[in-house]
Formats: sequence, structure tokens, C-alpha cells
Amino acid sequence: MINVGIIGGSGYTAGELIRILMYHPKVNIDFVYSTTNAGKPLSVAHHDLMGDIEMNFTAEINPNVNVVFLCLGHGKSISFLKENQFASHTKIIDLGNDFRLNKDAHFEGKDFVYGLPEINKAEIKKTNYIANPGCFATAIQLALLPLAKHNLLNNDVHINATTGSTGAGVGLSETSHFSWRNNNMSHYKAFEHQHLGEIGEGLVQLQDDFDSELLFIPNRGDFPRGIFATLYTLCDDSLEQLVAKYEDFYKNEPFVTVTTTNINMKQVVQTNKCIISLLKKGNRVLITSIIDNLTKGASGQAIQNMNLMFGLEESTGLHLKPIGF
Repeated sequence: MINVGIIGGSGYTAGELIRILMYHPKVNIDFVYSTTNAGKPLSVAHHDLMGDIEMNFTAEINPNVNVVFLCLGHGKSISFLKENQFASHTKIIDLGNDFRLNKDAHFEGKDFVYGLPEINKAEIKKTNYIANPGCFATAIQLALLPLAKHNLLNNDVHINATTGSTGAGVGLSETSHFSWRNNNMSHYKAFEHQHLGEIGEGLVQLQDDFDSELLFIPNRGDFPRGIFATLYTLCDDSLEQLVAKYEDFYKNEPFVTVTTTNINMKQVVQTNKCIISLLKKGNRVLITSIIDNLTKGASGQAIQNMNLMFGLEESTGLHLKPIGF
């Protein structure tokens, strides 16, 4: 069994990790660390776990676990790792943004691999340290990577993507209150979202001359979880040619499905799936990409990476059905 520790245990991504890992056939949850809830049952913060798991939060870490998931706020993983030492064999999966960019990937002798399995699977299998991708970055890269592989990203890409309220984290802010979010919509960080850096670096891995603009408008949705992203750019390939390229690119990827039908977000919520739909109109291709921001966009992908790091089938414990209705 893989002994697992979770740091920052009271947030949404930690709750999603616990929900999936407690039924993972190869995992034992050793501890869930939270200084604010130490000594209290997990169900105090994660009400969906009531009656399913008898475990309390702790303010003590076990430095000898096989793998630790860091579910801390962005920018806090570095300080935590400086203050807390783990055994040399302990694998680290960071769900924050501290190590995602190339310039930040090297830390105190640790080389973090960007954990998008669809392009970095071989490296993920060999590393002990993973920088888990951002949720928008996951949906957008999966939508564009097949184009990059065939050097077809030669024009600006227009991106409009809407995320659920859980993407803002468990802490309250003006735009996360129900009275503001319900029956409402707004955009934020237009053209300058923090995920643009990691998206660009992922695309350059496959198309080294990529220098077009990613014109990204992120939106806040009035639903709790999921990402619905639409992207369009110029492309001379026919729809049939594009479908063939996408299907070939993802033929060995268990969580990515390619279609030409209209898709909706409920097809992926509470799963590790990404569904990509292609539409061609004239010389423009429209790509729709949908994921659950907490699962494929965070905790599910982190578990997918853990499976690869420990030599398991990457879909182990992640056969999750969407809600559908």
C-alpha cells in the first residue's frame, strides 16, 4: 500500500483527494494535516465524508510517508517545504503554482516535473517531484496540444473559459459569496491570467516556434465545479483531418475523448475526464474543452500522476462516473 499524507487538508482540493483516495485500492491515507482543524474529524470541513471515514485532522506530519500532496495556497509550498523535511524517498506532488514554470522547477536539489500526463508521461514515471498543472491550464493545453504537435498554431488563439466557484478556493471573498455569484457572471484577469505562462511553455514543448498570442478571457460561473472552455483560431485543415490528428494524439490517453458533437459540462463533473469537441467553419476551428476543475483540473490529475510515479495503471482509482443530471 502507498502511504499518503495530505497538507492543507481543509480546502477543496484536499477534500477531493480524500474522496477519491479513500476508495483507491492501493492507498492508505496516513495523515491529513491542518493546523486550523487539528484534532477535529475530517467531516468538520468536508461534510460529504460524514460516515465514510473515521479520521481526525492533525498538526503533526509523518515525514516517512511514500507520497505527500501539498494543497496549500499558491506561493505557500516553498515555505512549507523549507520548514518541514520529508524522507529522501518521499514523493511530493504540489497542487499549487510554486514549481510549474521552468524557472521555478528547481528547488533545494529537487527537480519538479510539470505533471500533465498527456505530454510528460515518461518524465512523470521517473521523477519524485511533480508540479500539478492549473485547472484552466489543463483544459486549454489539452484543447491545443494536437495542433501544436502538427505546427498548426500559427495565428492568435481566442479563448473564453468559465470556471466554477470552487476554483477560487474555500476562503470567502466578495465574488465567492452566494448572493453575488448566484444568477451572475463576470470576467477577471482578462489577457493576463497566471496560467498563461504554463500554457505557453506546454505548447512550445511540441511547437518550438510557437509565438502567437493566447487571448484568454477567464469567467466566473454561478455553479460550483467544472470548466467550459471554447477556443478558436485559423486553420486550413478540414474537420476530418483535425479529428484524425486529435484522435491519434489521444489514442493512448484514458481520460481524453474527442468528438464532433455538442458537449456539456455535466458530462465531466466529478470525473477525471476531458472531453474535446471540434467544429470547423470556413478557415476557423472551434475547440470546446470541458473538465472538472477539482478533479482533472487538480486532485484527480494529482492522483493520476501518483499512479504513474508508483508504476500503477494511471486510471487506478479514477473510474468515476459523471453526475449526468
